[in-house]
Amino acid sequence: MLKKLFTNLTFWVLVAITAGILVGHYAPQLAQQKIFEKSHSFYLLGQQMNIKNTLSEFLGSGFISIVKLFINPIIFLTITLGIVSMGNLKKVGRVGAKALLYFEVVTTFALVIGVAVALLIQPGSGVDTSAVSGGDISQFTSSDKAFSWWQFFKENSTLQVLLAALVSGILLNGYKKKDAVIPVLQKLSKFVFKYLHRVMLLAPIGAFGGMAYTISKYGIATLLPLGKLMLTVYATMAIFIFVILWLILRQYKISLIRFLKYIREELLIVLGTSSSEAALPNLMEKLERMGCSKPVVGLVVPTGYSFNLDGTTIYLSMCMIFLAQVYDVTLTMGQIASIIGILMLTSKGAAGVTGSGFVVLASTLTAIKVIPIEGLALLLGVDRFMSEARAITNFIGNGVATIWLANNEKEFDRSKMELAFNNVQDSEDIIKDNLNQ
Repeated sequence: MLKKLFTNLTFWVLVAITAGILVGHYAPQLAQQKIFEKSHSFYLLGQQMNIKNTLSEFLGSGFISIVKLFINPIIFLTITLGIVSMGNLKKVGRVGAKALLYFEVVTTFALVIGVAVALLIQPGSGVDTSAVSGGDISQFTSSDKAFSWWQFFKENSTLQVLLAALVSGILLNGYKKKDAVIPVLQKLSKFVFKYLHRVMLLAPIGAFGGMAYTISKYGIATLLPLGKLMLTVYATMAIFIFVILWLILRQYKISLIRFLKYIREELLIVLGTSSSEAALPNLMEKLERMGCSKPVVGLVVPTGYSFNLDGTTIYLSMCMIFLAQVYDVTLTMGQIASIIGILMLTSKGAAGVTGSGFVVLASTLTAIKVIPIEGLALLLGVDRFMSEARAITNFIGNGVATIWLANNEKEFDRSKMELAFNNVQDSEDIIKDNLNQ
């Protein structure tokens, strides 16, 4: 029993998260310790890879940066293989269109729920702006950082790879000898997943670094002035998951609770690292193992990573209303409708680009011209503590979207689902064994 516990990644991630919180709170100087001098070659390499220089940030951002090296190859291979395996391009178009329609409908629900709850609870009422450190928001509000779709596409390598994969998949689908191409793509995919699995063994280190950095830099005391917003955001995302996503799965008589238990290991990795990227490939494997067809998983999950950001849209909508309440700005129904309309478009650009969430907020505040843009400084300290909720909600939302679309397309094997749900630990062990072969 103990041997099984000590070889369980979920156990070690939990231990790492707890240790990170303790170190961040009781030994913040250690967590903030600089590793390299600015003239050091490792420091310069780290800057290029977006790996930070403090001990805790180095561990957290270093792990995520390594995982990110696998993300684009996996997206390219899975989408290309998914399209080629479908055979019929009409089917590819149908599944893609259904996915985009699903994403837009569900994220719109998320936006409306976020606005409604913020208007009802009013988390911004009574917040003393002088109690929160200002912070520098110039990096998010300068003219050259104004949100634009071209800039978003240029900086978002994930979207570029997604487009390249779609084109490659369509071209290979029409290739006469595509039956010889599919095994090659499958071998490449298995190779990438095999080595990604070995990297995932470092997840506890990444989770420790992420938690230690957050607590050491901001401290638990900084949460108090904005505690109401945090609680409201977490509660709203819980409502979205356990009501909206539950209803979506209930349509096909699938238990949300059993699905969450099935992906528990990945949820803890997302919680510890505040990044849904860290567990995205594992999610794809588990969705296939629970009965979703490989082509649907390969097409829907990577696309959802850019266009199905349920947690992010809830957060953005609530922050807009929160800032209006902080500055005692009474929004008309027309202005609220404008906020929802603008965020329906710009929230699709809030992934894959560092700081893009704040850029989206800044551009929306600029567009409606009634809420002071300086209010973004209020959110800088607390944003990190809410990023876990955003990432987890986005992650679960993409899993539910894939399950729903697989069922809708009759590309779902319920017997596999029952086997996976009834043997969660066995399923995780089988995936690891297959990757180690």
